[in-house]
Amino acid sequence: MNYGSLIILVVFIAVMYFLMIRPQKKRDKQIQEMRSSLQVGDEIITIGGICGKIVKTKDETIVIQVGADKVKFEMMRWSVSQVVNPSNKRKAASVADDEDEAPKKKSMPRKLRKAAEAEETAESEKLEQTAAAAEEAEEKAEKAEEMVEQAAEERKEELKEEVAEK
Repeated sequence: MNYGSLIILVVFIAVMYFLMIRPQKKRDKQIQEMRSSLQVGDEIITIGGICGKIVKTKDETIVIQVGADKVKFEMMRWSVSQVVNPSNKRKAASVADDEDEAPKKKSMPRKLRKAAEAEETAESEKLEQTAAAAEEAEEKAEKAEEMVEQAAEERKEELKEEVAEK
């Protein structure tokens, strides 16, 4: 029997498994995980290219809201291609892990949010002005220090000359 051809066949099948089948299974697992974790508020794109926001979830179906007219479609979960923007609940869960790094922002009505943003920009401008003034004061202090050192050197020179004359 020819064991060489049998070994080549086994190696070929192993290579095909690691290059094609295994990565595809991994991708399928990620997609299934994404589809099973869909929540109300997620913005999605379907396999057919429809963009919408999930307003209701069931076991095997989801209801999405589409367009300015807020038309609602009921679709199967397997028709979701990708999640564009996860809902605030999912973001809050990921932010809870990083809670120490950044404080949570409260949700506010639009007018209040704009006012808060205006206050933040005004505060940031004040901080920038303060930083610029501090930098300018530091430069002036450095110049004054140089002038004092220069005057001290000149005075030393004068005193040396006076001592030499006497």
